[in-house]
Amino acid sequence: MDNTGKMATTTSHPKITLYWLNDSRAQRMVWLLEELGVPYDVKIFHRSKDMLAPAELTKVHPLGKSPVVTIQPSPSEPEIVLAESPFIAQYLCDHFGGESKNLVPKKYKDGEEGKLGGETESWMRYQHLLYYSEGSLMPPLLVALILSIISGPKIPFFIRPITSTVAGRVHNSFVVPNIEKHCSFLQQQLETSPNGGKYLCGDTLTAADILISYPLLNLPRVEALGGASEKGKLKEKFPKVFEYVDMLKGHEGFKRAEKKIEELEAGEKDV
Repeated sequence: MDNTGKMATTTSHPKITLYWLNDSRAQRMVWLLEELGVPYDVKIFHRSKDMLAPAELTKVHPLGKSPVVTIQPSPSEPEIVLAESPFIAQYLCDHFGGESKNLVPKKYKDGEEGKLGGETESWMRYQHLLYYSEGSLMPPLLVALILSIISGPKIPFFIRPITSTVAGRVHNSFVVPNIEKHCSFLQQQLETSPNGGKYLCGDTLTAADILISYPLLNLPRVEALGGASEKGKLKEKFPKVFEYVDMLKGHEGFKRAEKKIEELEAGEKDV
């Protein structure tokens, strides 16, 4: 392992490298790669004290964010650089057997291949939720996380009462209503899952479930901003959503992904 946290997992091609950043959406890509069963390398990066990503990530992609995945098809070919979680997930599944591993639902109903409207309900849900996880679900959660910073200990104590008051008002007027709307939507999706499935798109885990895991795992942090009086309210209102989150956390692929990063970070400290 080198000082970037790289762990070589294979010498075969194509060579897949995930650029991982702590406290980011990159962890979902570790899980996805574990489910796909393809060899991959990981390069570990950590946020600075101000919670920003290190400048080194801009050498991989101009935006300097994580996750980013690079794929080198062969030693003689240039790297493919993938950014944005839904695109990364879709590309990886398209090229590394996502459908055969049930991470992508069957697209068409039998006998309706290529027909407008011939898509299965599971596939339509999958496509929507893959992009919903970032386009609709993440924004209010990001606002909540920003509010937690401006009302937290990083803010000078003499202006913290002002920032905390502002954060509280925004939390109550914007974050809470939006988060509850999304939880209600997701609970409805779980209650009407195709074939009575326990996942969002049916009876098997998909890449959409993996992408949605990150914002849902952060729901307790959202509640914490509202103080002790808010703790547990979302779980009371939307029990099926929290049961679903617990199920995802208990998934073997999720556990393998967490263990892999723990081992990488431990090895980095030993260097």
